[in-house]
Amino acid sequence: MSWPSSAAIASRRQRQVQRVLYVTLGLNVLVFLIKLILGLTTGSLSLIADALHSSTDSASNILGLVAVRFSSPEPDDDHPYGHRKFEAIGALGIAAFLGMASLEILRTAVERFWEPQPHLQIDELTLGVMVGVLGINVFVTLYEHCWGKALSSSLLLADARHTLSDVGVTLTVLLGLAGMHYWGIPWLDQVLAVPVGLLVFWSGWEVLRENVPFLTDRVAIPPKTLRELVLSLPGILDCHDITSRGIPGQMIFIEMHMVVEPLDVESAHRLTEAVEQLLQQRYGPVRVTIHLEPYSHIEGSRS
Repeated sequence: MSWPSSAAIASRRQRQVQRVLYVTLGLNVLVFLIKLILGLTTGSLSLIADALHSSTDSASNILGLVAVRFSSPEPDDDHPYGHRKFEAIGALGIAAFLGMASLEILRTAVERFWEPQPHLQIDELTLGVMVGVLGINVFVTLYEHCWGKALSSSLLLADARHTLSDVGVTLTVLLGLAGMHYWGIPWLDQVLAVPVGLLVFWSGWEVLRENVPFLTDRVAIPPKTLRELVLSLPGILDCHDITSRGIPGQMIFIEMHMVVEPLDVESAHRLTEAVEQLLQQRYGPVRVTIHLEPYSHIEGSRS
């Protein structure tokens, strides 16, 4: 049985991430246009502001497509380890969008407590359309989150959080419009905007927390875990000096020193291929560098 190469697996994953981003970009542009038209026809500043906030969803999708384009798994002369970190950089860009959106939401909410609010003519058709828009936002969030988990894509998961912030903002605007229409409470939307703004800020912080370790080459898999897995194969006597970096499910670079039973090069090479296949089955795309050592290194080995 032949196993696909790590680069082939990563390339297929890259195309899947792009397809998800194209679908969400189309839906986010639709949401932006609906909110903008409603805001202009009703004269609602909150709706216009919500439309502007939704425009960042489309912008983050475009940023994501650019990041995925440049995060090609294929190495080149200038990037021998590939371009995976471009995707993490794209996720940090989305974190910046989240931070700006959070500050804008909180600033607007505070300012509106001191500004007189005009009486708006909000009808039930506007509220119904906004409920539909909210449904689209929820679908996009779940769609990106599920594919982000399936593809282990930090960018899709970050973008799903960004869209989740839009769900919160849209819900806040919808409740505010309903409060003005049914109960005559013009200040309800800015009150609800405060916790939503804090939620957006927290989502941005989570994106940073997940992607900065990858950019700083934190250990991807504990050396002890890798050693136990490799030693489970027959014919391998020892495994030590193990290092790893990357993200499981995307691309992991592993280096290790290994002592094997066979003395001939061909048999030893087959064992190294078996190790790579085992790691690929367990963790997805991997690039493994194995340094074979003689028996005399067993006593002085370290995990």
